Amino acid sequence: MNLLTTTIAAAMLATACASAQDLAPAAPAQDHPIILIGATVHTVSGDNIENGAVAFTNGRIEYVGQRMHIDLSDPAPNTQIIDLTGKHIYPGLIDSVTRLGLEEISAVRAMNDYNEVGDMTPEVRAYVSVNPDSTVIPTAQTNGVLTVGVFPSGGTIPGRASVLRTNGWTTEDMAISRDAGVIINWPRMRAPANSNDTSRFNSNRDKRLAKLDTLIDQTISYAAAHNATDLQLDAMTTILPGESQNPVYINADDYDQITTAVNWAISRGLRPVIVGGRDAHLCTDLLASTNTPVIVGGTYNFPKRNDAAYDEPYTLPAKLEAAGVKWSLTMSSRHAHERNLPDAAAIAVAHGLDHDAALRAITLTAAENLGVADQLGSIEQDKLATLIITDADILDVTTIVEGAYIDGRKIDLRNKQTDLRDKYLEKYRQLDMIESED
Repeated sequence: MNLLTTTIAAAMLATACASAQDLAPAAPAQDHPIILIGATVHTVSGDNIENGAVAFTNGRIEYVGQRMHIDLSDPAPNTQIIDLTGKHIYPGLIDSVTRLGLEEISAVRAMNDYNEVGDMTPEVRAYVSVNPDSTVIPTAQTNGVLTVGVFPSGGTIPGRASVLRTNGWTTEDMAISRDAGVIINWPRMRAPANSNDTSRFNSNRDKRLAKLDTLIDQTISYAAAHNATDLQLDAMTTILPGESQNPVYINADDYDQITTAVNWAISRGLRPVIVGGRDAHLCTDLLASTNTPVIVGGTYNFPKRNDAAYDEPYTLPAKLEAAGVKWSLTMSSRHAHERNLPDAAAIAVAHGLDHDAALRAITLTAAENLGVADQLGSIEQDKLATLIITDADILDVTTIVEGAYIDGRKIDLRNKQTDLRDKYLEKYRQLDMIESED
């Protein structure tokens, strides 16, 4: 590569990186009490409250209830009272499995940091590599997704998931849970139909499973007694049985992947959470009896098999709900489409899922599956004041998110896409092609 080519390549990379920066400042900490009144409050954990009130101070909810039961006659100094009559208040939405901050422009290698070198790297924590200036993160925020699980991928054990708020100056600011659990990419159990070497496939599969067993055995021995620190084994100890046991997130879609993974994890004393789970409806008895949650990998999918019903992806959540399987919903298979999370839940409602179950799947159950339900996922006293304000039902595709708070901080809902929209609306106003808003 000559000097001119190198210079041009460097300039293109610099331009790509510059264009992928979110230039909106992070919101300042809440410095005065805020009381939202008049809206319908969707608590998720309890009943909806008509003409409700939500009060929060220092980032935490202090009161949730009827407007008539809160004394507004003598509020604390500097209290801001906001009348939201006719609006709706929901807990901030949670997308359980994303690459937000780890992937920006997929065609630019330097802007993808979700795949660590090595087959088993449990010592990797996703939040460390997140780019807080990502242009993609605010697009999710604009449609109410205020909390995300960030998952690395690649290899058998790509690392540990982290739970982040979508606003902050640094990854330390954004991190809610730096270590939410170890991720395992479960091997396919059957060779593809077009495989020319089934015996080789089976041998490689068995080797991967044996490596997993060996790693668990080594971790148990390490936890019992060790004279030096091993970063890999130290990370794995977080999923061993104990008071603070983290789950193990297992990427598995096929029936035999799911059943084998669940049985293996339970036999080793682990807490499995199935991620993807496209065949989960075929093994609901096992999932329900072992209390194994499923993070459904979206509804915007084609049927898994050629002879499957056209609506198979849309009806999967309803089937899991009817079978008593704990489940949440993610847009994990659609990077940069995290903003469509409520719409993906709405499709399931249109195909038989209970409305409240759909809402819970992208709020409280998602928080439970990520281990942060003590702080997020519902509107309750003492939880974080992470809320969204909408003009209608959040599961209606035409609904607009008009306001948002993260830990009580008022969030700017603009993003690069809304700025471009406003730019070109102004262009056509100047050309008298559309009417001015004045």
